[in-house]
Amino acid sequence: MDMTTSASVPTTSENAPADGGTVTDRLVDANARYAAEFTDPGMDARPVLHVAVVACMDARLDLHAALGLELGDCHTIRNAGGVVTDDVIRSLTISQRKLGTRSIVLIHHTGCGLESLTEDFRNELEAEVGQRPAWAVESFRDVDQDVRQSMQRVRTSPFLPHTDDVRGFVFDVKTGRLREVDPAA
Repeated sequence: MDMTTSASVPTTSENAPADGGTVTDRLVDANARYAAEFTDPGMDARPVLHVAVVACMDARLDLHAALGLELGDCHTIRNAGGVVTDDVIRSLTISQRKLGTRSIVLIHHTGCGLESLTEDFRNELEAEVGQRPAWAVESFRDVDQDVRQSMQRVRTSPFLPHTDDVRGFVFDVKTGRLREVDPAA
């Protein structure tokens, strides 16, 4: 089965299954084809490389390809911006304490949508739906500084026993290259 990126797929009903279903129907159909040839790889839930990667949910980031990873190599935690929130700390804590990871790689990227948002987004949501979200938007203007903040949040968490190998990067969506962020700059 040939896979395409969202950039090459028209945003029309042409992508829907022949029966006129939804995009989710298309995904379920693709899973049926996948499952028909699937064999249990016999893997453990513990990542082979003992690493957890925290990255933005941006659809342009193909983390496994960009990092040379295979199925089972790492834990991948993604959210808007790749920022270290309480829920990311929760996932990293489980990853380290119960599943043996020791290293943490943080990946933000150029052209992130969070650079154009502000915390006013919460006010807009409150005005629209009548309830203020409990979560912060975690928007930022300086991607390097936000990577530094995320590294600091990981390194100072009392729940994470392994904080000596925490590194942060910015992925360039135009070149595919990672640039390491100096935590002390």
